[in-house]
Amino acid sequence: MLGDSGEEVLFAASTDPTEIQVCSWDVEGGVRALTTAPGVHTAAGSGTVRVVGSRTMRHDGTVWTLGDHVFESRAERPVLTPAVRLLTVGERELRVGVVLPREHEPGRSLPVLMDPYGGPHHQKVIADRQRWLDAQWLADQGFAVIVADGRGTPGRGLAWARAVKGDLATPALEDQIAALTEVAALEPDLDLGRVGIRGWSFGGFLAALAVLRRPDVFHAAVAGAPVTDWRLYDTHYTERYLGVEPDRADRTAYERSSLLDDAAALRRPLLLIHGLLDDNVMVVHTLALSQRLTESGRLHTVLPLTGITHMTPQESVAENLLVMQVEFLRRALGGDGRTSDRAGKIVP
Repeated sequence: MLGDSGEEVLFAASTDPTEIQVCSWDVEGGVRALTTAPGVHTAAGSGTVRVVGSRTMRHDGTVWTLGDHVFESRAERPVLTPAVRLLTVGERELRVGVVLPREHEPGRSLPVLMDPYGGPHHQKVIADRQRWLDAQWLADQGFAVIVADGRGTPGRGLAWARAVKGDLATPALEDQIAALTEVAALEPDLDLGRVGIRGWSFGGFLAALAVLRRPDVFHAAVAGAPVTDWRLYDTHYTERYLGVEPDRADRTAYERSSLLDDAAALRRPLLLIHGLLDDNVMVVHTLALSQRLTESGRLHTVLPLTGITHMTPQESVAENLLVMQVEFLRRALGGDGRTSDRAGKIVP
């Protein structure tokens, strides 16, 4: 709920998971849509005064509307404008965003970079231009960037959210592969012999999972602050999806969703990044996976971030982390990330 004046209730709703619209309800008029333009909208109001904020793919920043008055954003303009294709693909109607280099010449092969979050409580495929700035920058480094929201992400109803019950790994990974396959059928310049994946938090878990369980599809991964063993994560979150582990007759839910037992299978380049002061996903997650990888003789790279929590507030650190990830992926995938004559095939 966005607001309640006593006579009118403002709330967010949408029939399209890439959008958030504002609606109102009152006794006399029932439900009315106050916004219709594709985008992400919010509102606040009391009595006869109502202000609506809108973020779309057509403009930068938030545009605020109060009655007949429109107030453009005075925030600093980004140095680039993302060129994003929002798609619905596959039998599960996955919402996907595809971003190519702005100077891409058709016919030139591009390595692929999957850039998911892919887990509960957060969407990345949203009709908000500002959400795509990092993806466009990454694409401009020479990658075809694909962002997909799979099962378990919000905005698709209860059945969609509950599809990861008892298994936080398999459905999420299957949907990333499905998105990659479907987009490759639409974009002939994608080089499926060079597919990287990066992510943070649940996205970091998903990135590491991808190279551990499907190295035939994913050829390098950057896993930032990944959950590697759900027994070590917050119980109020984990037990919602995997149950109360000590009391379960079926203990395989935690095993299916853990990365530790897959460590010996690593045969692709993997970069693990973790803030040593992370108070959300504790650094023990990365240390535990690194220990298993070392015990199995599997070469990997760990980048510890001194004085950094779950998400760095320091612009210089955030900027250089992106540069380091790009350089790692370029080396891991071969070449400079811009051209390739190699082709690959996904095995379902």
